[in-house]
Amino acid sequence: MIEPSAAPSTKINRRVQPLVLVWAALLPYRIVLGLLALLLVIGSIFAERFSTVRNFMNVLEQLATLSLAALGQTVVILTGGIDLTIGALISAVSMLTSGLINGHSERVLPVIVAVLTFGALVGALNGYLVERLRVHSLIITLGMASVLQGGCLLYSRGPVGAVPRSFDTLAFGRIWGVPISVLLVVTIYLGAWYLLKYTRTGRQLYAFGGDAGYARLLGISGRRVQIVAFGTSGLCAAAAGVLLVSRTGIGEPLAGAGFDLASVTPVVVGGTILAGGKGGVVGTFLGVLLVSLLNNLLNFLDVSTYYQWIIQGLIIIAAVSIQLDRGRPE
Repeated sequence: MIEPSAAPSTKINRRVQPLVLVWAALLPYRIVLGLLALLLVIGSIFAERFSTVRNFMNVLEQLATLSLAALGQTVVILTGGIDLTIGALISAVSMLTSGLINGHSERVLPVIVAVLTFGALVGALNGYLVERLRVHSLIITLGMASVLQGGCLLYSRGPVGAVPRSFDTLAFGRIWGVPISVLLVVTIYLGAWYLLKYTRTGRQLYAFGGDAGYARLLGISGRRVQIVAFGTSGLCAAAAGVLLVSRTGIGEPLAGAGFDLASVTPVVVGGTILAGGKGGVVGTFLGVLLVSLLNNLLNFLDVSTYYQWIIQGLIIIAAVSIQLDRGRPE
């Protein structure tokens, strides 16, 4: 008599288990998901075109550059650091890409490889200096940003070079109606998620961010961690610079202005702790989506860009306050 009653219970458990796993996976992002849902409702009420498929595709197309910058920032923040070189590096890569290609289609591939390598090397140098000099990354990356931005302005104070018309396919091309840039970003994010979660290097990044001193006692190389983290950030910033040139068609000395701090916003909103050791790229992507949709809605409502900056600043303060409240002992 017991076995027949146990069978339905087993079937119910098998049906409920996937839902429980999904809920457990989404639980850390409940705040940002709730804000996304609220934003979608408000946007649908106050702006007719906001909730259209065409608008969502345009938003996805536009968020690709910020997504790449925020991804690199996430890896650095997970180690307890911050990268303020991102904006200047985007500017430098923008000018190098456009200036070196200069309208020649046969130069596109080698130039892209070269500028991505340049970005990774600049980031790796940041990481080396942070560990070697034992100075906070805020100072090192701020100094490097000044060097890069000064170099850009010495080279040219206006747009330089040109890219072939086909180069904009990277930014505006679509496959089955989905922007190619979004497919590229999602693929990169999935790769980053796997590397952080399931590889030894990823676990070392989290351990170093959680407690750098203890991580060193365990034999984790601080130099390697810093070089990997900042090198990844530099690579992502360079990729963002290439994508930005694909959108604008030209390299500009101030193309990356504002990206250094703008890249921090989705990271913090997505739940990554500024002290390091907790968070991840899934939350960052949701944070990028939230910030991009918010800016899109504010544009529909004709809200000034200056007010948008104020709103983003308030969002950062609110997100950090929530993190601090959670971290305080009860």
